[in-house]
Amino acid sequence: QVQLVESGGGLVQAGGSLRLSCAASGSMFSIYHMAWYRQAPGKQRELVASITSDVRTNYADSVKGRFTISRDNAKNTVFLQMNSLKPEDTAVYYCYAYSVRLGAGWGQGTQVTVSS
Repeated sequence: QVQLVESGGGLVQAGGSLRLSCAASGSMFSIYHMAWYRQAPGKQRELVASITSDVRTNYADSVKGRFTISRDNAKNTVFLQMNSLKPEDTAVYYCYAYSVRLGAGWGQGTQVTVSS
């Protein structure tokens, strides 16, 4: 099973930017579809952005135009560039990997806090 480790979370003021990274173990990273989810206190986990193995991207309406997901297969890493952050973006952000052949896995999460 793939192991995922997120980094890059922190405290930022509204309007600021953060870049999250998710490093994956193993040598088959390029065939995984990758995604970022987030979960705010008292709310369900929701999909933020996804990127397929052939680099097709999808975004939640709430982050379109502000967030960008990308991947670097040579570094086994997926990124989430978050700009124009809002207090409502405050949540724990989780990295997710999925492959029909190899299964799925979650990272441990990284906290993002946006102050107003």
